[in-house]
Amino acid sequence: MINLKTKITQIHYQRDPEGIIFDILKFASYFYAFGSGFKNFLYDKKILRPKKVKAFVISVGNMTTGGVGKTPVVSEIAKYLINQGEKVAIVSRGYGGRLNNKNVNMISDGTTIFHDAVQSGDEPYWLAENTPGCYVFTCKNRYQAAKCAVEKFGIQTIILDDGFQHRKLYRDLDIVLMDSVKGFGNENLLPAGPLREGAEALDRIDKLVVVSKSLNHKTAEKVSRIMHKRLNLSTMVCYTEPDYVYNIKTGQRLLDGVPVTAVCAIGQPQQFFDFLTDYQVEKTIAFDDHHQYAPIDVINIQGNIITTEKDAVKLARFDMDNIYALKLKTVINVEELLK
Repeated sequence: MINLKTKITQIHYQRDPEGIIFDILKFASYFYAFGSGFKNFLYDKKILRPKKVKAFVISVGNMTTGGVGKTPVVSEIAKYLINQGEKVAIVSRGYGGRLNNKNVNMISDGTTIFHDAVQSGDEPYWLAENTPGCYVFTCKNRYQAAKCAVEKFGIQTIILDDGFQHRKLYRDLDIVLMDSVKGFGNENLLPAGPLREGAEALDRIDKLVVVSKSLNHKTAEKVSRIMHKRLNLSTMVCYTEPDYVYNIKTGQRLLDGVPVTAVCAIGQPQQFFDFLTDYQVEKTIAFDDHHQYAPIDVINIQGNIITTEKDAVKLARFDMDNIYALKLKTVINVEELLK
C-alpha cells in the first residue's frame, strides 16, 4: 500500500495534478507562499540584511525539495579550490544527524573525521570522506558556523551545501541546480508541489546547473539552452553517470549481470534504480530520504545488496559482507562555473 508521503511526492511531479489530496495541499500552499514570499520581500527590500563573514561564500542549492545532486557538486567545487591553494570549509545544516545542530559541529578538519554518519548526517559525512583537505561543519545557523570557520581556522572560502534559502548569510555566488528531467515538477509551491520558493527567487540565481542523471545527456543539454534563453542566466550541464559497484567492506567490485536487491533512502530513488541496468534487479526498496537505518531493514535480505554511497555510510556500521555501493562519477567544469 502506498504511503501518504510517496503519494505527495508523486503529485509533486505530475503535470496536471488533481483530486482531493492535491486540493488540500494547494490550499495549504497559499500559507506557505505568504511566509516564503514575505521573507524574501524583507530581504529584497533590505529591511532584513544578510550577515557577512571575512571569506568568499559560495552557496550551492536548489529551488525544489528532493535529491538533485548538490552534494557531489559541492565536493567537486571544494576539491578544485583546494587544488588552487585555498583553505576551504563546507557548511551543512546536518539534517538527519543526531548531533545538536544548534551548536557548531566540526565533522572534519580535512584530515580527521570526528563523527560517524549517524551523528553527523549522511551528507556531511560523505563530504568529509570524499573531500580530503576540506573542513566540514554542521549547524542550523550557517552564519555562526561560517564565522567559527573563518575566525578559528582561517578559512578563506565557505561553501554552503543546500544554502539557497538560507538568506541570513551573505553569499558572493549563488549556484542553483535543477534536475534535467524532473525540472520544477508541477511548478507549485510546497506542499502542493516541490518548489521551496516562488518566481521571485529566480532573480537571485547567479549560475544555473542542469544535472543530467542519465546515460543520454541530450535532454539536459537542451534544457540548459532553454533555461539560458528563458532566464537570461549563465547555465551549464553537470554530467552524472554510474562508474562501478564496490563492496563497502572490502572494496571488491561486483561483476555485471548478477542478481541484486537495490536499497536506498534518497530524494529521487527511481533515478538510482535506473542506473543499475548492468544488474538483475530482483527487488527495489526505497525508504524516506535521510532514513536512519536499523538492522531489521537489511539483515534479512538474501544475496547482494546495492545501495548509494550516501546510504552506504550509514549501513557500514552493520558490518555485513553483502552490501555494495554504486560509485557515481560527476563531471562538471568547475573553473567555468566559478567565473
